[in-house]
Amino acid sequence: MQYQADVKRYETMQYNRCGNSGLKLPAVSLGLWHNFGSTGVYENMRRICFTAFDHGITHFDLANNYGPEPGSAEQNFGRILREELHAYRDELIVSTKAGFTMWDGPYGDWGSRKYLIASLDQSLSRMGLDYVDLFYHHRMDPETPLEETMGALASIVQSGKALYVGISNYDGEHLKKACALLEELRCPFIINQNRYSIFDRTIEENGLKETAASLKKGIIAFSPLAQGLLTDRYLHGVPGDSRIRTDGRFLKEETVNQRISQIRELHELASQRGEPLASLALAWVLKDQDVTSVLVGASRPEQVVENLGMLKSAPFTQEELRRIDEIAGR
Repeated sequence: MQYQADVKRYETMQYNRCGNSGLKLPAVSLGLWHNFGSTGVYENMRRICFTAFDHGITHFDLANNYGPEPGSAEQNFGRILREELHAYRDELIVSTKAGFTMWDGPYGDWGSRKYLIASLDQSLSRMGLDYVDLFYHHRMDPETPLEETMGALASIVQSGKALYVGISNYDGEHLKKACALLEELRCPFIINQNRYSIFDRTIEENGLKETAASLKKGIIAFSPLAQGLLTDRYLHGVPGDSRIRTDGRFLKEETVNQRISQIRELHELASQRGEPLASLALAWVLKDQDVTSVLVGASRPEQVVENLGMLKSAPFTQEELRRIDEIAGR
């Protein structure tokens, strides 16, 4: 049977305005960084996407190199769009990025005008779309002039291939410069995508969070659960079916061992609040209005629902915030 979205899908989700733009994003967005590549199970991908949308998650975040293989996440999501979600296209925010290595040779990486425009054309072809709602430059390029990279983003919007643009993995200084260039080009730049969690405060240290707030730009946080550290999964060691065992690129067993006492203390605090550790961690990222949305991944539909539990989290007391900082070593 053709998928039909839950009629109550917008009743429980919170939607936050992205900076001072007209766009609102769900408090929880779905990232397709993992589990949507060529090694994934297509039926599981479908069920994850349907579960997300049925619960009001309207934003699906991709990048040109998400896989494995690079490009395969966009291909699989494009198939889901074409076969099941096409009727809801105008209710969806689809984002993608370019900035990391995508193809061989000097034109398949970083931030040149040639690479960014060609990459988006390829992404649109893989997903079967005429445009994306949001297109990001994925990382700062130390060699290409920022004027060229931002000019390419402006051209992409002018061409109708993206509605808004964002930048990812920038610091506060380069955010300020990028914003000035994009404002001069009258390009709708609305959001920054950066890693942020209780354990990773880089955007507080490099000025990104403060600068984004002052410029009235949104922030969407990826890895808010620190690759699963800030969940109940590792309370008793590394499970045999953990991705650490099969793919150690993103989380190492030694990192789990180094953090285990902190994880258990945070779990105890979450228990006192009557919620899982993941809910506490996600709610912490969204504790102020500086962060628009948290990006969560999922290996199964049930994880999507579990992460949405943070929408019921109580506000933090000052003592709880102090305790979280203390446990995290801040």
